[in-house]
Amino acid sequence: MTFHDGSNGKDHEVHCDDALAEIYLLLDRECTPERDAELRRHIDDCPPCLEEYGIDEQIKQLLARKCGGELAPAELKSRLQASIRRTVAQRCGFTVEEAEVRIERTTEPPTAS
Repeated sequence: MTFHDGSNGKDHEVHCDDALAEIYLLLDRECTPERDAELRRHIDDCPPCLEEYGIDEQIKQLLARKCGGELAPAELKSRLQASIRRTVAQRCGFTVEEAEVRIERTTEPPTAS
């Protein structure tokens, strides 16, 4: 599905593949305001993309609740941010100027016997 926005005499197309590839950028508020608006318009008008957005949003919220709030070392964050930027640039053809990465423990640490 493609969304056409006729505002300002220009068509802005958002294809499902693009919207789905950028869902986590949208959830993490890493899109420009313009791209955010384009993606949200598409998702609001496309039931399959809206469903996927909802599922991904729930997964993100579940992980945030279940993972304990520990922070990753700064070096690991920097490497992950660079990797995310490269992946987004390769898959979507645009660059991400800033990305925040937060890593939290998903398992309990071993207890002393």
